[in-house]
Amino acid sequence: MHLTQLNRECLLHLFSFLDKDSRRSLSLTCCRLREVFLDPRLWNLLHFSSPCELRRDNFVLGPSLRYLTICWYSSRVLQVCNIEDWLKSSFQKDICSKHESVVSNFLAHVCHMCPNLLELTLSGCGHITDRDVISVLQSCRKLRILHLENCVRITDCSLEGVVAHGDGLEEVRVDFCRNITQAGLQVVGEKRPGVRLGAERSADMIPDSKPEEMVPLRRTLQKVLLFS
Repeated sequence: MHLTQLNRECLLHLFSFLDKDSRRSLSLTCCRLREVFLDPRLWNLLHFSSPCELRRDNFVLGPSLRYLTICWYSSRVLQVCNIEDWLKSSFQKDICSKHESVVSNFLAHVCHMCPNLLELTLSGCGHITDRDVISVLQSCRKLRILHLENCVRITDCSLEGVVAHGDGLEEVRVDFCRNITQAGLQVVGEKRPGVRLGAERSADMIPDSKPEEMVPLRRTLQKVLLFS
């Protein structure tokens, strides 16, 4: 019996055991398997381990997507992407310019194409902003779980978005997000008491500061050294 003689349900079941690249490779062998590859039912879960994977054509984005994870565990995140913009060298800025909008652009597509998303996890995505998170909350009204980890540009504005648009949210985690404050977490706890809220280390980390905010401190230190 040839593989293509199996019915659609059996083929979908077989495809479900394959990774994204294997699914695509198999889909290029014939029109029948290409149709299975494009079936929305095959793509209710997507996991990406780096931004470059978001640019590939080995997956299908659509209304069947329920669970989305983008995790980037790389030394580049710590050494380059997580540095405050005003502290980055020209070389570091050049590195970031090649990928800084990739995740944000992908999330914009998710907002337009995946209204049934239930769970979103973003880890090590150093360039996503509050606007990206709020757009997802506004567009994916069925979202139940939101996990953000080591996303340095995320601030209390995202928590305000949770309060304003997170009617269906059941769980929110903002771990190791250094610009999240205890005050922001407290507001969510008060206004969304039904949400399970977690924030490992976030409110205890040193937040970003702009150059002009450092001037008074620098002058104070100079005076201390001058008169000591």
